Amino acid sequence: MTAMYHRLPVSAYTSQDWFDREQALIFSRSWRYAGLAEDVPEPGHYIAVQAGLNNLFIVMGRDRRLRAFHNICRHRGTQLIRAVGKSQKALTCPYHDWTYDLEGNLVSVPDEAREYPGGLDKSCLGLKPASVDIWRGMLFVHPDPRAPGLAEWFGAVDPHLGPHKSDQLAEYPEARQTYEIKANWKIVVENYIDVYHLSHLHANTLHMYDHAKAEYGWKGPHYHFWEPPSAAYAKDLEKNLPTPRVIPQPHTGTWVPMLFPGIGIGASEDSWNLFIITPLGPKLTRVENRTKLASASEWEFSKQAWSSQGFWKNFGGPKYSGSDASGEDDPMASGDFTAEDIYACEQQQKSLQSPYFEVGPAAAGESPVIRHQQAVLDFLAAQETPAP
Repeated sequence: MTAMYHRLPVSAYTSQDWFDREQALIFSRSWRYAGLAEDVPEPGHYIAVQAGLNNLFIVMGRDRRLRAFHNICRHRGTQLIRAVGKSQKALTCPYHDWTYDLEGNLVSVPDEAREYPGGLDKSCLGLKPASVDIWRGMLFVHPDPRAPGLAEWFGAVDPHLGPHKSDQLAEYPEARQTYEIKANWKIVVENYIDVYHLSHLHANTLHMYDHAKAEYGWKGPHYHFWEPPSAAYAKDLEKNLPTPRVIPQPHTGTWVPMLFPGIGIGASEDSWNLFIITPLGPKLTRVENRTKLASASEWEFSKQAWSSQGFWKNFGGPKYSGSDASGEDDPMASGDFTAEDIYACEQQQKSLQSPYFEVGPAAAGESPVIRHQQAVLDFLAAQETPAP
């Protein structure tokens, strides 16, 4: 079999030109995760998200309908809202107090008669609309108000993502975190979908699943992955699960897809997790994690924790220990698979700066990495091709 080689140049991971191109042509022209459906629960509630070059927000109207708009006042362009929150009945720009209703219509301009003596047609100065949609309990936005729906964007890969119904689960707030990785966003994605490293970098931290039996593939630009529990974990699985089940029997295993661009889901027998990747610069990426568990009583969680204690007390351990570890804060001695991944990504990014760096042949378990690189190239090419 002919060895596979990487499709992207080093500059794709290091240059500002590549970063700007991806922001303009990928993240500004695709569906972007904005939050969970429960983040916008009532009329007046809103949430903002950066989608490439576009800052967008979702707001629930008085009719309980979700709408998305570009977060740009039609007067001078000041952002109307920040992050997440709740307005009363309107959205007011902080600069000159131009005010819009929850449906995006401009309803009030201060000192209108004096400042605009010739009159002002407010009917054509409403907020510019964007697209909003809900899929698997998640909110997504698209800068284009005429964007094809999520059913079309994710439809082919949806059957491969597991039986989880995330909208019926409860978020575990203690697990929510945001952190930065000093690496290009594609390195973070490639690490996430690299099957080869699971048995090596995570030899002691993720061996509750059988990596040799992983099943994975692609539907368009979206990657899907499933692997079964290891023999030791599966031997008494219902007892060994650390928290109550979230999917019905006989479903087992873990589903770990990476949806384009940069939307990771980690779903197993007892949890559903989000891993949202946001590029901040050519060598800097933000990751947001959110976790949902069974909507069950504290007693059910306690019973499951007691039941699984025997398995988990002897499970795992650091990659390196003792004389192999460089210190107490060595990520390779942490026994934390996330710390291991961050370390690997950041070290790879550093090596890209070396004039001696030369990428080697890709292993079979790295084929998803090559396929993702091609997905990036294909998406860029499609956006750069003039419409007929």
